[in-house]
Amino acid sequence: MFGMNADPVGIVLRSLLVYVGLLIGLRVMGKRELGQMTVFDLVVILLIANAVQNAMVGADTSLQGGLIAAAVLLLINRGVSTLSYRWAFWGRLLEGSPTVLVQDGQFLESRLRKEGLEKGRIEMAMREHGIEGIEGVKLAVLETDGTISIVPNDSRVLRTKRSVRNIHP
Repeated sequence: MFGMNADPVGIVLRSLLVYVGLLIGLRVMGKRELGQMTVFDLVVILLIANAVQNAMVGADTSLQGGLIAAAVLLLINRGVSTLSYRWAFWGRLLEGSPTVLVQDGQFLESRLRKEGLEKGRIEMAMREHGIEGIEGVKLAVLETDGTISIVPNDSRVLRTKRSVRNIHP
């Protein structure tokens, strides 16, 4: 349990490569994979986690090996977040940019295909926002986190208690 069977530097390098590989893989899969997870997506993520565990620590099953791999993953994740925050170019490269899916009550079919989204997903988001039909949508945007933002056609703005409190007479 406490005796390491692998070189700590090797664990660091393998963990770093696994992180970068998974980051690229998930980025290529698109935004939908992040915010619109299905049961199948969850199964894949769990299986990937199990598959890459051995790639990171090799035959080492020691406590130290696991902690080194976890520390590397946490540190590189912090570094990637900092890089994205400080330089907009890297943020767009790593996270992508929002995609308009509906404009002025019309589905943008080419963008739906590009993002791998069905109209049903947008219709579900519309219902969550209290909009009955596509004609009631001024704008629907697939955000970088995979959520779908809806801007209704009507000009009335729904105010929350917080935004009402911020209005000064």
